Amino acid sequence: MFKSLKNIFSAAYRYNALDLFPFIGTIRSYRLAFLKDDIKSGINVALLAFPQGMAYALIAGLPIHYGIIGSAIATIACSFFAKSNLITFGPTNATAVMLFSAFAALEISGNDKLEYLSTLILLVGIFTIMGAYFKIANLIKYVSRSVITGYITAAAFYIILNQVPKVLGIEINKEINSLFPLLWETIIHIGDTHLPTLALSALTVISYYLLNNRFSKLPNIAIVLVGVSIFAYFTGGTGHQISFLQPIGESSWSFSLPNINFEAINMLSSTALAIALLCILEGISIGKSLAVKKSIRLDPDQAMYSIGMANIACSFFSGMPASGSLTRSSLNYNSGSRTVISNLFCGIFIMLGIFFIGSATQYIPICALAVLVIIVGISLINKHAIRVVTRTTRSDALVFIATLFTGLYFPLDTAIYCGVGISILFFLKKVAQPELKEYAFTPEGLLAESLKENKRSIPEISIVHLEGELFFGAADLISEQVRRIYEEPQLKIVILKMRNAHHMDASSVMALEELIKHMNENGRYLILSEVREDLLRVLNNSGISDYIEKRNIFLDDSINPTLSTSKALKRAQEHLGEIEPNISIYIDANNK
Repeated sequence: MFKSLKNIFSAAYRYNALDLFPFIGTIRSYRLAFLKDDIKSGINVALLAFPQGMAYALIAGLPIHYGIIGSAIATIACSFFAKSNLITFGPTNATAVMLFSAFAALEISGNDKLEYLSTLILLVGIFTIMGAYFKIANLIKYVSRSVITGYITAAAFYIILNQVPKVLGIEINKEINSLFPLLWETIIHIGDTHLPTLALSALTVISYYLLNNRFSKLPNIAIVLVGVSIFAYFTGGTGHQISFLQPIGESSWSFSLPNINFEAINMLSSTALAIALLCILEGISIGKSLAVKKSIRLDPDQAMYSIGMANIACSFFSGMPASGSLTRSSLNYNSGSRTVISNLFCGIFIMLGIFFIGSATQYIPICALAVLVIIVGISLINKHAIRVVTRTTRSDALVFIATLFTGLYFPLDTAIYCGVGISILFFLKKVAQPELKEYAFTPEGLLAESLKENKRSIPEISIVHLEGELFFGAADLISEQVRRIYEEPQLKIVILKMRNAHHMDASSVMALEELIKHMNENGRYLILSEVREDLLRVLNNSGISDYIEKRNIFLDDSINPTLSTSKALKRAQEHLGEIEPNISIYIDANNK
């Protein structure tokens, strides 16, 4: 029995081609010459990830050590389960704001939020690994950039507005999961603005922009936080009632098993699926963009697997949902990372930071970190991308607007589902419009499209070119269009050219069967030409080839494209009663 199970799992592994533990191969191929560059990249990314982790935890409404520990665990895990150093994992703006919005929508807050968090992250990891196993990475291409742009823009507005009360020093005593109620609550509390907090927030803004304009390549977020914290300490920030972060240390680091129960799974599954989809979209898009720069190929299924394993690891160590971080991945690339080991060093350096300087976070003003979160949120609003998706096509603009406004009015996971749904509907609408063109032979024997003002070369026969998708969404449309053609009084036979018709399914087969019956009842006759092998297989498996009669089905000839239709035309004329039909057949000069 155990041997049989082993064989089943081995076959499944070979089929999916996922490397379950690629770290062994990474170590075997590692060279001492890579060490210096990987350590340098690890240090640079850790300097960015530490303050970013605090910011993302603040966005998600979690204690700040969740973001820092999540960054450390995710980067360490990805070094064990990823083959490539193209993606650096950890919390991101998008996943953090979706996490906050989802918990607010579910009315989960306080310690209950922490209790359900590990279960949610575990579900995200499981869903992502399942996607990798079933190779759904290629399906991600059907989620348009308009959806992503709309979601990120809505998330950016939500991030910005959610931090405004902290910048002003006002307190809103309830969690709100949509933009306009949050805006209203901020407005009605504007009179409670704490002036010392506002002044320190203004100092943070000025310091960041002055430093970033002169030294854009430095870790300016970390530098500004240190500088403002020192200023607040020596000017008596506590005495002015300025709020500070809580200290973190080794006590914040803990191993715990997710609380798995049916109620939690049922409540969190929809949110987990939306976050998993977002993690996959972010991670794969980042990896592909950097793969182009390095002229290498990204294995999307392996990337999905490593994202899933990173989330599962985070679920056991007080982390946050892990996705591919654009800023950290780009910094890792630009810092000269040679292998995925650079991520391992990054995680180790973040952990060392928790132990040695974690207690210093108690000197960081919450308003200063909130200002830097707002700056990051503003950077997410991509004016160029918005201009492209709103001007390219009407459907792109509608998808963007629908996703954006859904994200502003409802929880952000709803915006993801809404945008993806509308995007797929527009896609189906486009592909479900097959094109029918009537063809005829020219005096030179060439098969060409027949113009409307020209008469058919043979009045009783129509040669129709069918081009497009033949799946269920197009079945009725095909029937109606062909019916309009054969309803002409003098027409007796329709020849369907099928070379560029794709993906016939059961719905289209049944529609074709009904069409043939209706044609036969009205004294019409159907012949298929240029039928590809895959289409013939569908016709044979469904049994409709016997109904059409195999003598009326002519296979495609790739060497001589018009030969199949010429044979079909001969068959049509024979059916009309012409014993010796006079037909010119064009044959390529190289194949006469």
